[in-house]
Amino acid sequence: MDAGGAGIEAVQVKRAFGAVTAVADVTFTAEPGRVTGLVGPNGSGKTTLLLMLASLLRPDDGQVRIAGVDPVADPAGARRLLGWMPDSLGAWPSLTAREVLIATAQLYDLSRVDARERADRLLDLVDLTALAGSAARVLSRGQKQRLALARALVHEPRVLLLDEPASGLDPQARIALRVLLRRLADEGCTILISSHVLSELEEVVDDAVFLLDGRTVGRDRVAAATTRVRPWRVRVAADASHGAGSDRESVAAALGRASGDVGVDRRDLLVPFADESAAVAGLRALVGAGIPIVEFAPAVGDLEHAFLDLRGDAAAEGSPE
Repeated sequence: MDAGGAGIEAVQVKRAFGAVTAVADVTFTAEPGRVTGLVGPNGSGKTTLLLMLASLLRPDDGQVRIAGVDPVADPAGARRLLGWMPDSLGAWPSLTAREVLIATAQLYDLSRVDARERADRLLDLVDLTALAGSAARVLSRGQKQRLALARALVHEPRVLLLDEPASGLDPQARIALRVLLRRLADEGCTILISSHVLSELEEVVDDAVFLLDGRTVGRDRVAAATTRVRPWRVRVAADASHGAGSDRESVAAALGRASGDVGVDRRDLLVPFADESAAVAGLRALVGAGIPIVEFAPAVGDLEHAFLDLRGDAAAEGSPE
């Protein structure tokens, strides 16, 4: 894939549906060769934004560019450059999986011979070869998601827009999706991916765009959120003679804290640390006290931590949900 040119650019994009503002003010850039996560709660405008980027919805205001092409002025040109994977397959349920891909490829002006070859290659890529002759309507949710991804890739796009691509996938398929997205990014593709499962995004994204109430959150605010106190998960080696309460007291004492500062989550303890340096010092103190630590890690990833802090800020400021 050609890594040249811009990826995705959005500047002060807005979109309302009557009296309801879905996207109030969105500005961001997604770079070629990188996977960018689109993070936000339900109703924050993620899907509306993706529809505008995919040239399926016209912005009320602002500018959008897909690899330098304006999808409002030249929707056909933009669609040649982008692959769009909606949250559900939503087309041609009576066609077989292979026929769906052949028909899509021919819409992009591939010959029937080339379309068949491309379809078979993509079915193999998303592990659907065994179901190539099955009607799309009988596929499971996860199988439809894999077919939708193959359909988005049929014309080898430079930009990929993915709305909840891992929904319904089993663990093995989720791993395969992450590997494929990393490979496509390494080949120069610009990938924008929306998902409610932040732990999955954490494992694949290079950058993140946060949306709250239809607005992109500024980089300074995101950076501040990621550096705030977060809980770390501490697990002490199981010992029949000690319960969680005893471990809690021991950990609190080793850290010089009151036991009330240490939370309990089933087998694990939750200890807040201001930053990674404080966590390192805490782990050193626990090991020095002879406490048999078998797990010590952030209780939430960077994306989830930032997201929860931003939501907390919005609630404190009285922002609407």
